Amino acid sequence: MTTLLVIAKEPRPGRVKTRLTPPFSPAQAAALAEASLADTLDAVAAAPATRRVLVLDGAPGPWLPPGFDVVPQCAGGLDERLADAFARCPGPALLIGMDTPQVTPALLTVDFAECDAYFGAAEDGGFWALGLADPDPALLRGVPMSVPETGAVQRRRLVGAGLRVCDLPPLRDVDTAADAAAVAALVPHGRFAALLARCTAPGGTDRR
Repeated sequence: MTTLLVIAKEPRPGRVKTRLTPPFSPAQAAALAEASLADTLDAVAAAPATRRVLVLDGAPGPWLPPGFDVVPQCAGGLDERLADAFARCPGPALLIGMDTPQVTPALLTVDFAECDAYFGAAEDGGFWALGLADPDPALLRGVPMSVPETGAVQRRRLVGAGLRVCDLPPLRDVDTAADAAAVAALVPHGRFAALLARCTAPGGTDRR
């Protein structure tokens, strides 16, 4: 079985989803980030795993379901923080972020019998999931993060190391208001979609 890792920031106004402002207020953006994270954690909780770990920048809140270990993110760039998350795992691990509330338990049910790595490309050029049968942090250190070629560079790093890579379906990250609308349409019954509908409704109580 696999360790499932979620890397996330505490959803506080001004610290998360800043590209949603405008059209949303910092408080709304943080609430949408919290809903996205809660939907993501629910999917992880329902997927088979030996251990579920939230690698968190900040403090946990009432959005955290039971059954998760919480560990702090290390200092440094995102590549160093991802590498450190994998370094904590003694066996196979799959890592995702908090920006894909459309993720499902089925997508997170992986089997390393036929491959050494799983790679889930994001539509913006990054990646939403990375799985390693042998979690070697060197596979992430030095990969340029948050640029259009991040995903391509990371996948080439895996292939260049001689790993058999299995590709997961590409998903869209929630970064902008257009992303939020597109993702909410995919999962209309989730927390994220419900909150987005309230935020965008004329005179909605969540528009603040």
